[in-house]
Amino acid sequence: MVSERTDFAEFVEAALPGLLRYGHALTGNPHDAADLVQTVLEKVGSRWSDLQRRTQDPTAYIRRSMANAHISKWRRTRKENLVAELPERKGNPQADPFEHEPLWQALRELPPRQRAVIVLRYYEGLSEQEIAESLGVSQGTVKSQASKAITSLRTKLTAVTEEW
Repeated sequence: MVSERTDFAEFVEAALPGLLRYGHALTGNPHDAADLVQTVLEKVGSRWSDLQRRTQDPTAYIRRSMANAHISKWRRTRKENLVAELPERKGNPQADPFEHEPLWQALRELPPRQRAVIVLRYYEGLSEQEIAESLGVSQGTVKSQASKAITSLRTKLTAVTEEW
């Protein structure tokens, strides 16, 4: 049991920066990314030895779990919550440096699965086969989602450049 904890701790230490980057790209901000990574690692850590026996690439499994958890949360929370009054803002929270970046805004507006495909392909540098394995979909789905996402990004960014 101690060896399993050590193996998991070593894995987390090595993989954490990449998982946080992937989470940031999925969620759009570093705070939600950290929450997403922590939630998935808690679930995976409790069954680490079983996971190691079942899969050869735990990072791909964790990425797929992160994408699934993010999509599930998005589905649960995408409904609007109307409030009578706006909450007061306290302090001056640090702004996301990419908040007003056109590419980042366009990426944030993509549906979760398309965003995951784009991030894994162009940010993490994974092949179509690796993305398909990570997300638990076929390579054809990866290709179609990437094509739709790129078309959407191209349209949005063209509109932005024409405004300038």
